[in-house]
Order: sequence, then C-alpha cells, then structure tokens
Amino acid sequence: MKDLTVGNEAKLILTFTIPMLIGNVFQQLYNVVDTVIVGRYLGNEALAAVGASFPLIFTLIALIIGVSIGVTVVISQHYGAKNLEEVRKAIETMYIFLFYTSIALTLIGIFSSKYIFQLIDLPEDIIPQAVIFFNIYSAGFVFFFGFQGTSAILRGLGDSKTPLYFLVVSVLVNIVLDIVFIVVFGWGIEGVAIATVISQAGAFITIIWYLHRTHKLLTFNFFKMRFDYPIFKKSMQIGIPTGLQQTFVAVGMLALYKVVNSFGTSVIAAYSVAMRIDSFAALPAMNFSAALSTFVGQNIGANKLDRVKQGLKATMKLTLLISISVTIITWLFATQIMLLFTKDMAVVEAGKQYLLIVSSFYVLFSTMFVYNGLLRGAGDTIIPMFITLFALWVIRIPTSFLLAKWFGPVGIWWGIPIAWAIGASFSYGYYKLGKWKTKSVVKISSTMTNSTEN
Repeated sequence: MKDLTVGNEAKLILTFTIPMLIGNVFQQLYNVVDTVIVGRYLGNEALAAVGASFPLIFTLIALIIGVSIGVTVVISQHYGAKNLEEVRKAIETMYIFLFYTSIALTLIGIFSSKYIFQLIDLPEDIIPQAVIFFNIYSAGFVFFFGFQGTSAILRGLGDSKTPLYFLVVSVLVNIVLDIVFIVVFGWGIEGVAIATVISQAGAFITIIWYLHRTHKLLTFNFFKMRFDYPIFKKSMQIGIPTGLQQTFVAVGMLALYKVVNSFGTSVIAAYSVAMRIDSFAALPAMNFSAALSTFVGQNIGANKLDRVKQGLKATMKLTLLISISVTIITWLFATQIMLLFTKDMAVVEAGKQYLLIVSSFYVLFSTMFVYNGLLRGAGDTIIPMFITLFALWVIRIPTSFLLAKWFGPVGIWWGIPIAWAIGASFSYGYYKLGKWKTKSVVKISSTMTNSTEN
C-alpha cells in the first residue's frame, strides 16, 4: 500500500503507473497473441467472430466496471483521510455486489448473445462461432469481476504492483493454453474461450489466497462480509455515471460494428485486428489516467488540492511524450504489424488504413483520458459521462455512418479522431470551470478550494 499524499508528484505517478502499464501490456499481449493464433490457425471467420464478441462482452461488463471505479474512488479518498474502517466496509460491499451481478450477467449474456449478433448484422456464417466463443467466455465472468475488483481495491490503496504479478502469470498461462488447446488439441474457437476462463479463475483464486495470508485489511470470509448501504449509495453516485458512460461506449462499439459488418468479412477481420492494436497503443494514456485518479483521490482526501494540479501537469507531460512516440512507431510499421496477424492482403490494407488515420491523433485521446482521470478521482463523473456520450453518439457514430457512405471503410476510421477532438476540448473546458472541487466523498477545506487555481 502506498501513500500518494507526500513526495514528488511526477515520480509517484510514474512509479504507480508502471506496474499497471506492464500488467496491461501483458494482458494486451495475450490478446495480440490470441488474435495471431486465431487468425493463422482458424481463419478469417473465427478472427471476425472473436473480434465481434468483444464489444458485446464490453457492453455487459461496462456498467459493473464503472461501479467498481466508484468504489475505488471511495476507497482512495477514505484511505487518504486514514478512515480504515470505512475502507474495509467499501471493500466488503464491492465484493458482495460483484459476485451477484456477475452471476446475473452470465445468464443474461448466454441467453441473448445470438439475438444481439443478429441485431448488429453479423454475417450468418460467423454467428455460430461468435456465440460459442461468447457463451464460454461469459461463464468466467465471476472470476473476471473478482480479479478486476481486487485489482481496483489495491489501486485505491496505492498498491499497483501486487495485481501485476498475478496478471503476468495469468497471461502466460493463457498463452500456453491457447497453443495447447488450438494447435495441439485442435479444439477450435472453443479452446480460445476455455483457456481464458481457466487463466482468469486461477488469477482470482490465487490473489485472494495471497492477500488473505498477507494483508490484515484484506482478509476475506464471504459469509461474514457486510453490505454497507450508505457506502454503496455513495459509490453508485460516483460509479453509475462512469458505468453508464462505459455501457454507452460499448453499445456504440456494437453500433459501429453494424456499419463495419456491411463491408464484409475482410473488413470485419481488419477492424478486429486494428482494434486490438489500437487498444495496445492506448494503454499508456489509460493507465496514467487510472494512476492520476488514485493520486487525486488520496490527495483530495488529505486536503492537498495543490498537489492535484501538479499531478495533472506531470501526467500530461508523460502521456503526451509517449503518445507521440507510439504514433511515430505506428506510422513506420503499420504494414508489418498487420502482417503479424494475417497474410490476407485485403485485411492488411484495410487495417493499415485504420492504423495510419487513428494513430495520428493519439495525442487527443491522451488529453481526453488524463482530464477524465482527474475528474473521476475527484468524484465528479456526471459531466464527463455526458461529454463522452456526446462525442460518441452525436459526433462519432453519425460521422462514421455518413463518411462510410461516401468514402467506404476509411470514412468509419475518420469518425474516431473527430470524436476525440470534441471530447478532449469539452473535458478541458469543464476542468477549467473547477466544479470538480466540490464533488469529493471526504469533505475538503473551503479555504483550500478557494485558494487553488483552476
């Protein structure tokens, strides 16, 4: 556990981010290896089926992830204020909530997957494989939520290293099982999903066992846990807007797939691959944003708003430097990167177009995420939710739909940076208004609020 209320802001944020970033790099590396194996051994149809499943998975889990973020903010602010009993109540409340909602979402997903794939016009020859993959994958939601919830709790307490160790082992196990199940046993797309469920279950069970033995604040007995309604209510007030934001983003991804699907299997496969690469490139901004949220939460809890501004400046400099570097690398090696996944040149060319267009604007994406990270850490999530939904549903989806009619798939790709530009501008403008200073869980000094510049 790490106290982020003292010490050099840039160094603290960087050292807190690195373990999360490494862990997520490993997670995305698994996704990349997974995609390579599927593309090379199972073909474009399986590749498209796996790619089409992830927006649906994200749609089902997005709201719960947002609620978990709300609990994390509560934990970080109480931890910064040294209210350890409230921290424990928040942890127990989160686990109870995640357990029951994961069971419910598994059942909803299994019974609705086929109809959703039909609704987004996924080609009929891809739907059976997509349904098989999704239904097996969703059976592991309870383990996925358990591990993600535990990681979020530890981040709120300033510990980003422990989840890394378990995540790395889980990813390596997943890759090995992928190879064994697909290449050796010939299980097909079922093997991909089974490997994921096994590795997620192992990660959750082992991290709970480890924490139970090593951390007094994190000892677990599910049958003795208490559900604290006031903490849950406050967590909902913070988390629901973020959860709704994530959900509508996920539904937006499904809507975009409906546009992409109209261009056939090659473009669907290209989009699936390019999205994986794009997610990999976005990791630095996303992880620095998460680190800034915890940093802001603890420092607001400790009544140190001056450090919040310094933390923002440090985070912005680091993310912009990395974003520019990633853009240059993508420009130089877009073709080679796509060739790692498939030798089908139609897929390669469509994916290359996506990467060259979207990667040129990673700076906008990073700016938007950093400001949203600060706002989340302060407990202010409603306005950022509306900003994100406006950028997605009013700008990105209509723009992509219209441009696709005029320019084909390349028009879909251009809708992405246009939406980022709008979102980044609005997030910055709202930050400058300073309303976020009044949204904290732990009451902060009015003197401090008034004396701190926007």
